[in-house]
Amino acid sequence: MREDSRMSSCELLFGSVRHLYESSVDVSFCLLLGLDYVSHEDILPYNSSDRSPIQHELFDRFLLYDSTKALPFVARDTLRAWQERNHPWLELSDVHRETTENIRVTVIPFYMGMREAQNSHVYWWRYCIRLENLGTEVVQLRERHWRIFSLSGTLETVRGRGVVGREPVLSKEQPAFQYSSHVSLQAPSGHMWGSYRFESANRSLLDVRIPPFSLESKSDDSPNGFLPGPFTP
Repeated sequence: MREDSRMSSCELLFGSVRHLYESSVDVSFCLLLGLDYVSHEDILPYNSSDRSPIQHELFDRFLLYDSTKALPFVARDTLRAWQERNHPWLELSDVHRETTENIRVTVIPFYMGMREAQNSHVYWWRYCIRLENLGTEVVQLRERHWRIFSLSGTLETVRGRGVVGREPVLSKEQPAFQYSSHVSLQAPSGHMWGSYRFESANRSLLDVRIPPFSLESKSDDSPNGFLPGPFTP
């Protein structure tokens, strides 16, 4: 689904939305499964005469079909209100990109909120990762290696197979893979960096650098009533 107004470099897509609070509670923290930012060139124009071309429980709540419009689907007030309420953490901040031997890694971090837990503050961020094969050789992601530094002075190392339970293959036919994950710190800021290990068809291994990016909270932050997880970076 596209956002109402064009963004400078990215647009919003989402598959399913699950609010993690009652509608009567004024808390702007929710989990959106499948929500990602994508480049404009990845959006394919699509038109349909069907009044509900996407089978999703929120489609009719968020969009209104108007046959008199050149673009027949217009935003309802419910969508505008949702965007306004969730804008602080949906807003695009920084885009970090680095290329290692034709494998490009793009990272977009988002601050999600803070909550108080066991007499301490826990700060949460979400980050979108896009992996692109700019060459012709087929490669497969095998491992991830993260380093997570917190302003509190801790440095955590995370290693594991693949990402989000998958080991995607990047080929000329399917050159990109995108996913999102979450991280939490007991400090208002920190940094993340690391690498992905790819394997080529001839079994050679390539370590691809993940560009370093900051994890920054907001100065006007207030506690949130929901702590998500568990998530593995």
